[in-house]
Amino acid sequence: MRNEKDLPWLAEPLAAWRDGQRGHALILHGGFGSGLFELALRLAQAWLCEQPPGPCDQCPSCHLVLARTHTDLRVVMPETWAQTLQWGASDGEAEPADGEGKSKKKPSREIKVEAVRQAIDWAHSSSGRGRGKVLVFFPADAMNTVSANALLKTLEEPGQGVRILLAVEDPEHLLPTIRSRCQRLRLVPPAPAEALDWLNRQGVKDADTLLQAAGGEPLAAQALAAEGVTGAQWSSLPAQLAQGDARWLSTWPVPQAVKALQQLCHDLMAHAVGAPPRYFPAASLPRVSDASALAQWSRELARVNRHADHPWQAPLLIEALMAQGRAAVQAGGGRRGYT
Repeated sequence: MRNEKDLPWLAEPLAAWRDGQRGHALILHGGFGSGLFELALRLAQAWLCEQPPGPCDQCPSCHLVLARTHTDLRVVMPETWAQTLQWGASDGEAEPADGEGKSKKKPSREIKVEAVRQAIDWAHSSSGRGRGKVLVFFPADAMNTVSANALLKTLEEPGQGVRILLAVEDPEHLLPTIRSRCQRLRLVPPAPAEALDWLNRQGVKDADTLLQAAGGEPLAAQALAAEGVTGAQWSSLPAQLAQGDARWLSTWPVPQAVKALQQLCHDLMAHAVGAPPRYFPAASLPRVSDASALAQWSRELARVNRHADHPWQAPLLIEALMAQGRAAVQAGGGRRGYT
């Protein structure tokens, strides 16, 4: 797991929140691509460090955290994230396996109520090393309504020495009853110059374009580069939409392809009302004078995104969404070369 030495923009918030927060229930919010999960773990490690101010990475407690075996740290996440982060089986989320050791069910995208209840029982047990306990939920908005409601009493009356970290991109996705019981800490992305410098030192090509594609989040830009996305490919997506050419985008997993189309729709709608684009170079975008058709496309993209687990026929789905986007641009009078 990368730390503030690898991701230097995390050093300042880590030091400030390690020393300045006395609340037991905290919402840590910001972009996953800015190091939200990494910061949550380092903050937990600092609170458990036996040579404060931590994390020192040298004491027995830090070694246990780094080995993911600390009895006073519990991380609760859905199976999908556990697989992505190679975290191992999520607490309370294990599924029965077949004869070859493979799960019989698709990995869950939710933090289920059983996992929350197990974490609550753990939180009310004694600390193993005497430095308190830290309970991390990531991403916290993966809790369904039943799971979130099960946590409410513990947020109000945690066990002695227990801190609870809810890491989430957007705190508004949490229940109001959860938000009202927690203090908020916001992780902001690094300044563009710092992010570009970091990406260049990592050997990322087309760093400026990919950083814009990632909404200013350097880890997300690095992930795009690792997936083989180039600056030229990303900048050509508006032209591909205008041509109805879905060949490149249809090779992506549905959630990633839909997210890219949502970003493009966002920028097209922004330009329709005279706002600057966030994800695409301005010169690559067509002019759209009427955004009403784009709004309808946006709603369809959101609908598909809510059902990402559906067994879509991916190429056909992406082709259909591209066709709807092309029609929306043409309905709004879209044309190239307005700059």
